Amino acid sequence: MKKRVVGLEEVGNADVAIVGGKNASLGEMINHLSVAGVKVPGGFATTAEAYREFLADNNLDTKINQRLQDLDADDVNALASTGNEIRYWLTDAPLGERLQKEIAQSYRQMEQQFGSNVAVAVRSSATAEDLPEASFAGLQETCLNISGIGNVLDAVHRVFASLFSNRAIAYRVHQGFDHAAVALSAGIQRMIRSDIGSAGVIFTLDTESGFSDTVFITGAWGLGETVVQGAVNPDEFFVYKPALAAGQEAILSRSLGEKAIKMIFTGASEQGKSVRTIEVDESGRQRFCITDEQVEALARHAVSIEQHYGRPMDIEWALDGVDGELYIVQARPETVRSREQGGAVIIRYRLQQKGPVLITGRAIGRRIGRGIARVIHDPSKMEAIQAGDVLVTDMTDPDWEPIMKRASAIVTNRGGRTCHAAIIARELDIPAIVGCGNATDSIRSGQELTVCCAEGDTGCVYEGKLAFEVERHEVDSLPDVPVKLMMNVGNPTRAFDFSRLPNQGVGLARLEFIINAMIGVHPQALLNYSRLPEDLQRQIVEKIAGYDGPVEFYIRKLKEGIATIAAAFSPQPVIVRLSDFKSNEYINLLGGELYEPDEENPMIGYRGTARYLSPQFKESFAMECRALKSVRNDMGLLNIQIMVPFVRTLGEASGIIELLAENGLRRGENGLKILMMCELPSNAIMAEEFLQYFDGFSIGSNDLTQLTLGLDRDSGLVAHLFDERDPAIYKMLLMAIKACQKHDKYIGICGQGPSDYPDFAAWLVEQGISSLSLSPDTIIETWLDIAERQRKAQS
Repeated sequence: MKKRVVGLEEVGNADVAIVGGKNASLGEMINHLSVAGVKVPGGFATTAEAYREFLADNNLDTKINQRLQDLDADDVNALASTGNEIRYWLTDAPLGERLQKEIAQSYRQMEQQFGSNVAVAVRSSATAEDLPEASFAGLQETCLNISGIGNVLDAVHRVFASLFSNRAIAYRVHQGFDHAAVALSAGIQRMIRSDIGSAGVIFTLDTESGFSDTVFITGAWGLGETVVQGAVNPDEFFVYKPALAAGQEAILSRSLGEKAIKMIFTGASEQGKSVRTIEVDESGRQRFCITDEQVEALARHAVSIEQHYGRPMDIEWALDGVDGELYIVQARPETVRSREQGGAVIIRYRLQQKGPVLITGRAIGRRIGRGIARVIHDPSKMEAIQAGDVLVTDMTDPDWEPIMKRASAIVTNRGGRTCHAAIIARELDIPAIVGCGNATDSIRSGQELTVCCAEGDTGCVYEGKLAFEVERHEVDSLPDVPVKLMMNVGNPTRAFDFSRLPNQGVGLARLEFIINAMIGVHPQALLNYSRLPEDLQRQIVEKIAGYDGPVEFYIRKLKEGIATIAAAFSPQPVIVRLSDFKSNEYINLLGGELYEPDEENPMIGYRGTARYLSPQFKESFAMECRALKSVRNDMGLLNIQIMVPFVRTLGEASGIIELLAENGLRRGENGLKILMMCELPSNAIMAEEFLQYFDGFSIGSNDLTQLTLGLDRDSGLVAHLFDERDPAIYKMLLMAIKACQKHDKYIGICGQGPSDYPDFAAWLVEQGISSLSLSPDTIIETWLDIAERQRKAQS
């Protein structure tokens, strides 16, 4: 007996040929993941056989194939004409009576369970959709908030016709799928009331680097279509899988999105529309759309789904504003990062020039593109895009796909890292910058641009066609070297990316970038918030939106930055240097002028350990300690070690060890190692005495060179004398290295010298240094140079 309609609970992954990838996946989760707490709204689906019967009954199958036979899918006008004609044939043809009857019976069963005229979503599910090698996401029609059998049948009809949307036709051609071999199933699924809740997208890996130990969640108020389409800049969350599995605090980072609009259900009086978009009020924009508990619950669901499917997944979720429950409404294999060949070749883009920055936004990918700007407001004008142009627009949707592959880069006003433009840019291996705000106003058509996504999480659109280079490194077969090669990392948004490079941990994780770029407020201003002038309070309120208060904001943001770096490199050691701003740097933070002295020579002034021990800074330092303690103890990232900078005297050494212990960071507890920056002549001269308090040294060759030679490298008059290879510096370094070797303690270097001078790195290796911590862009080159010197020495 021919089955035209089946319940979602009747199907699973083996039934893609019957109900398409999307509906098969829904059934799979209903049947196998409910026990894991994954809630999937129920419903039913029309079968591929019903779709083929619909075509045959109306004599459309042969007719459509003939119409597509000679189509050039890259000819935008021909594609539009063909697509419109085929869709007209399909919508003009009646659905068969037997199919209509079976759909009506299944819908009535849903009404008996959920009430009269139950609202449903009617979505397409193609038999070549949601496959590991091609997603087909968003190419066909989705109809939301559909009530009543007449409207459901009409929506099914529209979904059937959407198999031949312009974008779907073009995508099948470019992916090598035969049109005639693809059939469509319509999924009719209970509508979750996320219109009065929130919704979004989950990836079970980092979409930019492919880092697989994280779950990446985006979300916004209302229906999830705004997130998928890129119509909003959503909230973003990263969750650490190992901490989640261990039942520990697992959120690595949070980013508050603008969430300017939301999609909601229409009222009964709004004829012809089932959904509409409205603006989100200011209080909604300033709050995260889900709680930390809900973030972790979604991450657990995502991990359960990934483990069941055995591959990284792309998932859509919804929070029902009525029952407060979290639902999974779609799940498909992730098709970009998971297809990459495991790390054998690393491609790195590097900008060689700088120009005026026209606009910034969220960087997608790590590439650089350049070309002539084409500002397009309407997809009907997209034929203006020529090969190599930079597409600049408000946002994209699947209608843009036929021409997006022509672009050298994409820039949009709206969208986050899981929006349509971002997903397609990754598939096409082109850079995109999304969520720029006003790119279409800041850039004019015909302007020469360079779109750079190779400088971190923030992408920059530069004026002019700037020079850049592309490096390819094969890293599967790097030779052994007699020293640990670690990295200097300051920007947490690059940590996942850098962790893919060959490394043995992080020898210097700087807190200054986190404090400056992610916090931006002086810690004492946050501690004294209630006593600040009103205008300064208003500025701080904007900064701390989404967090529980000024102090909580500071601690949380520090935690997020530290945890992200530690997680990226776990289980390798990550040596976190305590904050080492000088007074002339702290003063630039919001509120800094109220608390910082005016020093003649900040480089040797109120900084490092002297600052931590001072009564006026002790509370600020305690917040830093709380963040570090929580990352280690609450999140389980025990690979973190602490490094203390600028310790002038043995009295300071004793004092800082006591102060750290008072703040819950006791040397040796839970394996905690506390190192000292060896960056003062007194540190090298008294190395054995200082080592009584610490587990080893990391040499700061920059300050050690300045203070040993008595020069300021920022002074153009004497900067030419700055050289870490000066004989006096070598003597200082040998004192430190030999003292550590004598007492069997760690000795590394995290200054710039080994990154800049291969001969300096080689000399340090000859002296038996434990590790070199290098700039990420030099680690492979230095690795190979050391290996080659070793080979020559042994031959």
